[in-house]
Amino acid sequence: MRKLFVLTVAVACIAGAAAACSGSSGGGSTSAPGGESTTASPGSSNGATASGTVVATSTASTGDGSLQRSAHDVPGDYVWNDSEVTEIVLKGNSASASSSAVKVNGATVTVTGAGTFRLGGTLDDGQVVVDAGKNDVVRLILDGVDITNSKGAAIAVEKAARAVVILEEGSKNRLADGSAYVFPDPASDEPNATLFSKANLTIAGKGALEVTGRYNDGIATKDGLVIAGGTIGVDAIDDGIRGKDYIVVRDGKIEVKAGGDGLKADNEEDASLGYVAVMAGQLTITSGRDGIDAATDALIADGTIAINTGGGASGSLGTDVSAKGIKGTASVAIQGGDFDLQTADDALHSNKSVTIDGGAFAIATGDDAIHADETLVVNGGAINVKLSYEGLESAAVTVNGGDITIVSSDDGINAAGGVDGSGAGQPAGGPGGAPGMAPPQGGPGRDQFGGAAGDYSVAINGGTILVTASGDGIDANGTLSMSGGTLVIQGPTANNNGALDYDRSFELTGG
Repeated sequence: MRKLFVLTVAVACIAGAAAACSGSSGGGSTSAPGGESTTASPGSSNGATASGTVVATSTASTGDGSLQRSAHDVPGDYVWNDSEVTEIVLKGNSASASSSAVKVNGATVTVTGAGTFRLGGTLDDGQVVVDAGKNDVVRLILDGVDITNSKGAAIAVEKAARAVVILEEGSKNRLADGSAYVFPDPASDEPNATLFSKANLTIAGKGALEVTGRYNDGIATKDGLVIAGGTIGVDAIDDGIRGKDYIVVRDGKIEVKAGGDGLKADNEEDASLGYVAVMAGQLTITSGRDGIDAATDALIADGTIAINTGGGASGSLGTDVSAKGIKGTASVAIQGGDFDLQTADDALHSNKSVTIDGGAFAIATGDDAIHADETLVVNGGAINVKLSYEGLESAAVTVNGGDITIVSSDDGINAAGGVDGSGAGQPAGGPGGAPGMAPPQGGPGRDQFGGAAGDYSVAINGGTILVTASGDGIDANGTLSMSGGTLVIQGPTANNNGALDYDRSFELTGG
């Protein structure tokens, strides 16, 4: 089984013979995602008819279909004509611009129409607002800005079709808010982030952006968020980066320090939204709660990802706190990447399914290394669980390939948990004996599973597995089968535990 994650932007440009996809007419160029140079052609349209897609295609022998998720950005968003750029100069407590599409009122700069606007300078206590038409695409080039707003967002996109923030190559940009926002009326609670957008937002370029969120979130959009490049640092009281509908990371170097979640997509109303997709790039996340939190799917094709949640594996959590590394409520699907996960809660978690096709994982956790309520499938990758309560846990665990090393204070591989009590340190029968050590108070063992009690399975069809466990090496709480691969179990060291523990049957046909 192999999952292929493909991020595509399909463009349909219908124009005259000289037309091409671009941000505006005339010459000029900038870097598109992936570092390729895209040059605008004279007479071109802005690509408004284009559509973007994020596709995770499954070629599994089970016949599973594909996961397709839409993204808002189009190639024309990354292209503009330098001769048509409006310069906005920030001057401490004022600003200047020579365009009717820019209104300046003291230290508040409002962009009211479509176009490309280059900003440079400082606003000591001011704001940049985008309040354009519903069909307008507004591109803001940040070229050495330092904007602080003690009473609200530093940049607020109130209305636009799409907003594109370009970080000029070599530039250093800083956005900061205050700890107390002033809203127009008691019913208002937005903006609630230093960089805030009510429209789809894209961040790209080869410059640097530092965002400080003293009130709530660092970067937030009520629609979708695409990060296509740049060096981005976020330090926020609550969530670091939030895209309500989705977050797509195409590329970039991103560092997030957050009291809440690191990256979060929280649209729970539409099953096609609420996802986080990481296609490439470097992510470093230190968060009080979840590192990556997707209301639906967490999809990772590649990248270098380091996550520390809840103080790491030794962190202490309240019973109502979720501090997981990567969480996808509907699914977690990983094709590749390098992962360093140090988490107080589960390192990888889904309320339904987790599928791992590749990647290199170094995991230290105070709870489960990889947990899925319904199905957990490992097809490949190198998984090194250095510290855990339980290593792999799901109602149905299937290992088809990969190189897996597990160190656990309870079971190495566990099929069952919340329903039959084994995940909470309660008695559970089986030929191998009783479960191992009880989990730390307020931490592990709180996961719940689908299916009736005893309807659990562990199937090993390939791969190499080395388990060092204080509890059971494998605790199937149902059926256990092995048709291929290599399995080595060291332990258990706790009394009344066994190397192999199963309730119903053990079928050995290979390996």
